[in-house]
Amino acid sequence: MSEKSTGSGVSGGSNSGDEEQFDFKLRTIFISDIHLGTRGCQAEVLLDFLKHCNADTYYLVGDIVDGWRLKKSWYWPRAHNDVVQKLLRKARKGSRIVYVPGNHDEFLRHYFDLSFGDVEIKNNPIHVTADGKRYLVIHGDQYDNVMLYSRWLAFLGDNTYEMLLLLNGPINRVRRWFGLSHWSLSQYLKLKVKNAVNFISSFEHVVAADAKHHHVDGVVCGHIHHAEIRDIDGLTYCNDGDWVESCTALVEHMDGKMEIMNWLDHYNKRLLAERRTNEEPVQLKFG
Repeated sequence: MSEKSTGSGVSGGSNSGDEEQFDFKLRTIFISDIHLGTRGCQAEVLLDFLKHCNADTYYLVGDIVDGWRLKKSWYWPRAHNDVVQKLLRKARKGSRIVYVPGNHDEFLRHYFDLSFGDVEIKNNPIHVTADGKRYLVIHGDQYDNVMLYSRWLAFLGDNTYEMLLLLNGPINRVRRWFGLSHWSLSQYLKLKVKNAVNFISSFEHVVAADAKHHHVDGVVCGHIHHAEIRDIDGLTYCNDGDWVESCTALVEHMDGKMEIMNWLDHYNKRLLAERRTNEEPVQLKFG
């Protein structure tokens, strides 16, 4: 079953000759639900995150590439390719990359325990934090009743979700015009619909209950696009979120502390600061 990770010991995941400077040097980064190959993917925001953050180990916790969408129509802009190249570059510089496939990139589940270049494909790996806690790492679709018993309904839901994400584009272009931050229509509706809220809660409890059978201290997953760290019956449940709506990652600091990092906050503050600088009026001097 399990591949144990205790960190590579590489400072920031880079070689000694690396001149790159990072705002955040972390022990481990967990990211999932990037959905490369879809128009909803926030590739530019993710590239900004990878530019400013570095880690000894990266876990790609499923749905990195959206095989479902690519089967229907090909969409692969340069920014999506840049994300792949950025991760491979980090691997070449010493970081460990562990890929745990999800349902949208399930074709990779035929290649468990194999490596593609410097990327390891793993099934249910166990991550050991700096303070000795053991975390099961899974995508989470195996606990989704919709996925298990009504695959056609999952595809239908995927199409509806894609339509909501397409609406996000024009809405946020208007918001940027007025200097407002990114806002997700799909995420807002998801948290306002009672059935969706109940599903999230049920999902979290089912994942945590099953993780206990693996004799771990916690579980890391993705799948439902809802970042969270919470205690459930003595087990730490962590969901790293997504890079379509919330643009979040789960990070482990050098002391083993786990934290959700919302990169949209950092990204928007930097964009607004740059905009104010560019629009700053010229101060005329008179003799």
